Amino acid sequence: MQGAVVLCGGESRRMGQSKAWLAFGPECLLQRVIRIVGEVVDTDAIVVVAAPGQECPPLPDSVRIVRDPVAGRGPLQGLAAGLAALPASVEVVFATATDAPFLRPAWIRGLYEWLGANDLAIPFADGFHHPLSAVYRRATTLPAIENLLRQDRLRLLDLMGTLRTHVVVENELRRVDPELASLRNLNTPEAYVKALSDAGFPAPLP
Repeated sequence: MQGAVVLCGGESRRMGQSKAWLAFGPECLLQRVIRIVGEVVDTDAIVVVAAPGQECPPLPDSVRIVRDPVAGRGPLQGLAAGLAALPASVEVVFATATDAPFLRPAWIRGLYEWLGANDLAIPFADGFHHPLSAVYRRATTLPAIENLLRQDRLRLLDLMGTLRTHVVVENELRRVDPELASLRNLNTPEAYVKALSDAGFPAPLP
């Protein structure tokens, strides 16, 4: 069974406010990402990982919200919390951050297929690997993360050295997302305003 983990507990220092609550047309950014992911996987197989005490916008009742058990350990800790909270029937998991408004369902489906018999299918584009737009095999990834956390190694990319990894290169990725829009994230107010404009939505009032 396929599932997904959406990480929304980052500090958003450059944005200056919680990305999960950013308005994006008629919905908040987290709501938009959940809706897109929900076109591919059942919502009861989606887990949102939030920071301790963080409020989230309204989501479908079947989406589970869990909290990072240890603050300040970054997305690796968040991914572990999300993987552990998924239903036992979920075998492969798409992981994403909340600031991916142009995520495409075809991107998620493609990564599930590219995983094959591997443990990790990770995009490589523009000179970077993208571990927060990747698919993980739950049974092998969770113990690998726990091992890294015990060593205080907090980089998501360290998983590539411990998991059977398929790197999905740019020409493959463009078959499902010609503009690689699924990799576009929002780290600054300027990037947010530009994304709203590109999506045909008005800029927020100051």
